[in-house]
Amino acid sequence: MAKKIYVGNLPFETSEGQLREMFEQYGSVHSVEVITDRDTGRSRGFAFVEMENDDAAAAISALNGMEIGGRALKVNEAKPQQDRGGGGGGGGGRRQRRY
Repeated sequence: MAKKIYVGNLPFETSEGQLREMFEQYGSVHSVEVITDRDTGRSRGFAFVEMENDDAAAAISALNGMEIGGRALKVNEAKPQQDRGGGGGGGGGRRQRRY
């Protein structure tokens, strides 16, 4: 079964290919996704990597705290995304006055 890994505090120029190479040292990588800003397309400084359970545990213990580009990586098991509620506001237009 695959486990999703959170990789935080990444240098903004880190590519999915670089992450894949780094994690493949510890086992088979199913997927890599660097999260980008939807407006600018620029990296947001974190990513998710999916690996088999045993391989993931080895990668987490080996890579957590490792320094890349002057930044110490934060590597741990990804937590399920929480429902943040609501779907946005709307409205916000001007009110019409009735006389």
